[in-house]
Amino acid sequence: MIKRTLEKRLALDAGKYPVVAVTGPRQSGKTTLVTKVFPRRAYVSLEDPDTRGLAVEDPRGFIEGLEAGSIIDEIQRVPELLSYMQTLVDQRRGPGQFILTGSNQLLLMKHVSQSLAGRISILKLLPFTLSELGKHAPSQATDYIYTGAYPRIYDEKHNPSDWYLHYIETYLEKDLKESVDVLDLDNFRRFLAIAASMCGQLVNLSEIGNMLGISHNTVKAWLAALEQSFLIFRLQPYHRNFRKRLVKTPKLYFYDTGLACALLRLREPGSLRNHHFYGALFENMVMAELQKESLHRVGQSDLFFWRDHRGTEIDCIRDVGGVPYPIEIKASKTIRADFFSNLHRFCEMANLDPSSAALVYGGDRAQQFQGSHAFEWSNASRVLSL
Repeated sequence: MIKRTLEKRLALDAGKYPVVAVTGPRQSGKTTLVTKVFPRRAYVSLEDPDTRGLAVEDPRGFIEGLEAGSIIDEIQRVPELLSYMQTLVDQRRGPGQFILTGSNQLLLMKHVSQSLAGRISILKLLPFTLSELGKHAPSQATDYIYTGAYPRIYDEKHNPSDWYLHYIETYLEKDLKESVDVLDLDNFRRFLAIAASMCGQLVNLSEIGNMLGISHNTVKAWLAALEQSFLIFRLQPYHRNFRKRLVKTPKLYFYDTGLACALLRLREPGSLRNHHFYGALFENMVMAELQKESLHRVGQSDLFFWRDHRGTEIDCIRDVGGVPYPIEIKASKTIRADFFSNLHRFCEMANLDPSSAALVYGGDRAQQFQGSHAFEWSNASRVLSL
């Protein structure tokens, strides 16, 4: 079993807070994680219809009947349990009274803010990172982009194309259709494909709406549903202006490029290298790695992008205590001098040493160029240690 970065934080927080919740997309390994870290605790799943029925009919009795320290899986199925949980944890006192998992950020956060504020630690578990996979990771960037990082693909040796098609049908269409009340499923499928085709692009709600014949507000709601289900994230622009007019629209990325490839109907990794989406998918893969590592390590993201009104752009800005660390991403296996031009221009503008800048590229070894770092894609997370 592959060790998860979040294991240590989960154990520590269970010793500090009455309730700990592990959130993340379906099939990211939440149940495996909590049962591994707490193997002796009682476990109930609200996916089970009978168990869910008992919780809905008598939420107070259900909560009070659970052993101290119980694991409750997929809490968003009966979110009203959280209201009764508040009273119980206040009575019992002490840390680690309940360990929860949940796949819908909106439902969970809405009820947590009402019931468990100050009593709960919320952790995010996303698909594997390259550092977690280690020797199990594909050796080629094209293979990793195509395969993605969902645990079951690696644990059970699934064919990625088949697994993602099942994932889309079973979870995306079913769960998301219910959460956003989709009436036209075919149009929603087209929306998913369009979202995948916009990896690394600025989010233009009107453009997507015009392509599908739906309103600006519908697009906004559908994107929010993808975000709340931990399938996409929006990278916000870095707003330190340096006396320049800046783009203020976020960029869209998928947490998992294997899912994006499936939505784009890419069926084999060999076709990726010369595909017109390859550069965008490579950038998405690196950004997802940095985002996952940030959330697993410290629980929040400190990542942004920077683009001025003339189109000069830095793919990623890591903000550390107000100090920006610029990162560029290039799919090429060969480093070129012009890859560093925007980085060095940004360093000069922000009064930074060139050693603050880094490139993540498609090659296989780390290098230095004019005082800046270049990291191979398989060690992309090293930029977070600069």
